[in-house]
Amino acid sequence: QAVGEMSDSEDDDTPQLSSHTLAALQEFYAEQKQHADPGGDDKYHIGIVEENWQLSQFWYSQETALRLAQEVIAAAGEGGRIACVSAPSVYQKLRELHREDFSIYIFEYDKRFAIYGEEFIFYDYNTPLDLPEKIAAHSFDIVIADPPYLSEECLRKTSETIKYLTRGKILLCTGAIMEEQAAQLLDVRMCKFIPKHTRNLANEFRCYVNYDSGLDSET
Repeated sequence: QAVGEMSDSEDDDTPQLSSHTLAALQEFYAEQKQHADPGGDDKYHIGIVEENWQLSQFWYSQETALRLAQEVIAAAGEGGRIACVSAPSVYQKLRELHREDFSIYIFEYDKRFAIYGEEFIFYDYNTPLDLPEKIAAHSFDIVIADPPYLSEECLRKTSETIKYLTRGKILLCTGAIMEEQAAQLLDVRMCKFIPKHTRNLANEFRCYVNYDSGLDSET
């Protein structure tokens, strides 16, 4: 076999990039897109930062993001403080609604969301209480959280963050299979409302709350 020729088995794969290369390329193009146009209200559109599947990122559909944003606004009350933990599409929808009268922070591992300036807080669930001094304990009227992985460890560690941040109200979005653990860790119960994503996920997804929520009034 001459150097440079492909065997039949290799030939099938020739045009495909490895998933690692593909992810790097996607990230590069997403960054280029942001550098080109991160300005004005456009930067709050869901999808301006593309999903990175290696970080287990899946954005909510527009309808779900809007419904959750409306719920969070109602729960926080006028002039309320809202924490979005690993839930960037809800943060984006909240800001797209031009709610300048609300204080909203995005706690996120993906530093691409640093385009949101002072409202971006770098967050790694592996160190759940490693937060900047300006984030005081129990200083948020509501915390909406969507732990990136469906595992007991991820939910347990994210729960530490949620309990530290909230004055009481919690809105958790995670898999239906986490119902029992969510109840034990955060004393939350499943709502009727079923959140949807821009892509169909293999696992059934649900919302959980520990307060009287409008998400229970619809299916």
